[in-house]
Amino acid sequence: MSEFHDPSPINPLPPAVWLLFIALALPELAFSVGEAGLIGGPQAVGWRLNALNDYAFSGIAFDFMIDNGRLLPEHLLRFVTYPFVFGSFTSSIFAGVILLAMGKMVGEVLGGFAVILMFFLSGIFGALMFGLLTNEPWLVGAYPCVYGLIGTYTFLYWQRQVASGGPQGQAFMLIGVLMGIQLVFGVLFQVGYEWVGELAGFAAGFALTALVVPGGMRRLLGVLRRR
Repeated sequence: MSEFHDPSPINPLPPAVWLLFIALALPELAFSVGEAGLIGGPQAVGWRLNALNDYAFSGIAFDFMIDNGRLLPEHLLRFVTYPFVFGSFTSSIFAGVILLAMGKMVGEVLGGFAVILMFFLSGIFGALMFGLLTNEPWLVGAYPCVYGLIGTYTFLYWQRQVASGGPQGQAFMLIGVLMGIQLVFGVLFQVGYEWVGELAGFAAGFALTALVVPGGMRRLLGVLRRR
């Protein structure tokens, strides 16, 4: 009698993806439970606001550093801490879902270290472009970082389409849909300019992947020359 193995319905995620997800989830869990009055007492209601003031990317502080030619460590740190504080529980859920999905696909191809590298470098570039191109005071949440992972996935998919002769436009459908949703929300609800950081994060993920994937930059330049 042959032994029957019941495969797990959930494919395992790379440890690096779980590490990033837990780093996003733990602060949000504390904020949400505190706001519900289950821990921390009355002061717990202000935990989220205090964290945003201390760790979110500050456009005001960024402008101050640029105008005065001073790099202040406590504000430079915000480039890597802002992804871990969100304005709401719902926002964190969507970012976490994208992280798990994109992190799994990128990690299976490039490895866990690449997921962490793309996450942080895309987030840093997204915040930098947000600070340079907008006058918005705050950038919060991991969306520029996970959009960077979308950029990495897009490049990998696009490269495969180029190699197989398939329709290259399919690779950009995901970012097109997401940016379209952003546009609709912007028109209907007058949201801010966070999309600048997100689009910059996507561009960073796409470009960085071209640099690290063997033959990626050569293939990208070849396609651009033909156009």
